[in-house]
Amino acid sequence: MTTPITNVADLRELAKRRVPRAFFEYADRGSYDEITLKANRAAFERIALRQRVMCDVDNRSLATDILGEPVSMPLAIAPTGLTGLQHGAGEILGARAAAKAGIPFCLSTMSICSIEQVRAAVDTPFWFQVYVMRDRGFTRDLIQRAKAAECSALMLTADLTVQGQRHREIKNGLSVPPKITLRNILDMASKPRWAWSMLRAPSRSFGNLQGRVENTDSLSTLAQWIAKQFDPRLNWRDLEWIRAIWPGKLIIKGILDPHDARLAADHGVDAIVVSNHGGRQLDSAPATIDVLPSIVQAVGDRTQVLFDGGILSGQDLFKALACGAHAGLIGKAFLYGLGAMGEAGVTQTIELIRRELSVTMALTGQTDVRRITNDVIWRA
Repeated sequence: MTTPITNVADLRELAKRRVPRAFFEYADRGSYDEITLKANRAAFERIALRQRVMCDVDNRSLATDILGEPVSMPLAIAPTGLTGLQHGAGEILGARAAAKAGIPFCLSTMSICSIEQVRAAVDTPFWFQVYVMRDRGFTRDLIQRAKAAECSALMLTADLTVQGQRHREIKNGLSVPPKITLRNILDMASKPRWAWSMLRAPSRSFGNLQGRVENTDSLSTLAQWIAKQFDPRLNWRDLEWIRAIWPGKLIIKGILDPHDARLAADHGVDAIVVSNHGGRQLDSAPATIDVLPSIVQAVGDRTQVLFDGGILSGQDLFKALACGAHAGLIGKAFLYGLGAMGEAGVTQTIELIRRELSVTMALTGQTDVRRITNDVIWRA
């Protein structure tokens, strides 16, 4: 008898069984001692909510806007690397599920399917995430390709100028394609659903890097090139350079300090993403939800504040909104659904979060997602 899936944790367990260990743990784990990864969850669990009764909550609205575009709920899918290795064509499946759900999808520079492959497969424009690399010409080309694909927003990730060490990836011997070891062969042989999805996938390499590196058949070669390309010289002047070649909506991701938030607003970005990279970069950085209120206070209404960091349920999303976020982004939760059941799993992740958000609103006396304030948080 199949156990019913009732939450994202169930999807995680299913993905753990269906995705090869190296790729699952790439998505699931954090850097160094994983202090920040654990803190993201613990901080959410510390927040208590005020239960309200005898309120008319029959008609509840989850609809809002993000960057001026209407959305069915305050949620977007975050950019995630190697998405197409959790499930074949993963980026395309994620973009399709997001479009059907009426929420934004953000494609990563480190995607397996290219910008053009995803654009050809979906009717709805998506966001594109970019890193500023040492090869500025390559970065310029990526931005021009995003323009040509009619991407509706560009997201600059600012917190990966050098890569945090993720012990689990080293222990797993993560390489793409995986190293030919007895353990890896046995692992992949035990995942026939994953293998079949990969055989049918349009790409099994870093799609956006095709033609930039000589040996595009070896993802390990491409990964080494990428690691050398992350540019520690990145500074606020680079935003001006990006603005000169990108006319559309601009988001900066990786803000974790009120001073940086004010600088981002001073530079006229349309939104900031308060994020600690899912606990995958600076270990011992604070939980994102803990710093969110101070950042919201620092920028006021000068820019939209989006939240990223540990959302696994609609109740987590509700807490982020209560702490001042305009909307939330999901990364790990998205990948769990994708790895578990492909596009259907992504849809299930979104709908689980939607239902949980709606129920939490009802039990706290809220009827409009745009009017949730910190009054819903219980203060002893």
